[in-house]
Amino acid sequence: MTIKIGDQLPNGTLFEMSEEGPKPVSVADLVQGKRVVIFGLPGAFTPTCSALHVPGYVAQADQLKARGIDQIVCLAVNDAFVMGAWGKDQKAGGKVRMLGDGSAAFTKAIGLELDLTERGMGLRCQRFSMLVDDGVVKALNIEAPGKFEVSDAQSMLNSLD
Repeated sequence: MTIKIGDQLPNGTLFEMSEEGPKPVSVADLVQGKRVVIFGLPGAFTPTCSALHVPGYVAQADQLKARGIDQIVCLAVNDAFVMGAWGKDQKAGGKVRMLGDGSAAFTKAIGLELDLTERGMGLRCQRFSMLVDDGVVKALNIEAPGKFEVSDAQSMLNSLD
């Protein structure tokens, strides 16, 4: 079942690359008492994700934070090593947290998995963005297959008006 506006975000464990290696990040701790933008995408280093999706959030991070967003999180079904390398490549440090859901457990829990097995990519995350306020989903933008129209940073920024 796909998560919807008004739902409590389920807890789960994501992983973030640190100096010491992959570090677990509790979703509940991540969102408790905070306004967080989470955007998900099919995978690190993929064309639209690398050329448009992540760069848009990196470029708009200051504007989003000025509008009351405490954290911006990029979620992908990749491991923390890949997410860490991609974050460096995208110059996301201090702007967007790059969190990996290597087993897709959290992605499945929110009902936003995407089976790209036929394209050689396995189980991935659908392209989406959401605004989470103290653990409750306040806005949810899920892209149609192959599209990039509603989950971008500017759309999220516009929805905060």
